[in-house]
Amino acid sequence: MSTSAEHTTPVVEATKVEGPGKGRSVGELIATVSEQFSRLIRDELQLAQVQLAEKGKRLGMGAGLLGGAAIVSLYAVGVLLAAAVLGLATVLPAWLSALIIGVFLLIVAAVVGFVGKKAIDASKRFAPKPQEGLKDDLDAVKKGIQK
Repeated sequence: MSTSAEHTTPVVEATKVEGPGKGRSVGELIATVSEQFSRLIRDELQLAQVQLAEKGKRLGMGAGLLGGAAIVSLYAVGVLLAAAVLGLATVLPAWLSALIIGVFLLIVAAVVGFVGKKAIDASKRFAPKPQEGLKDDLDAVKKGIQK
């Protein structure tokens, strides 16, 4: 599978380095290594940028498709509720069928709301203490240094 990141991969040209005593000093060799290392770092950063851009495009596309699916699902739930009312209307009057389905939905909403409120109340009791974690980390580092 080919991605656009593969097509824009920077290429580092190889520079032939002659052996010792072939006219290049140690300083020149160090300068060459430094230059090639800098070029390598720049090219790696450029490649990372291209890959992140590609990942962002794919995430955006996926999020858009999930949003579309959520909207279609919302309409489907509406249609299914209408079908439930119409199905119940074959046995009871239509107004009573709609009332029964409406009350059922309110009960479901109340239960979900109650469970959500309990979760929020439980999260309020949770008090994170990051300073304790930092103290533990510092103690571990101090013990490691002392050894």
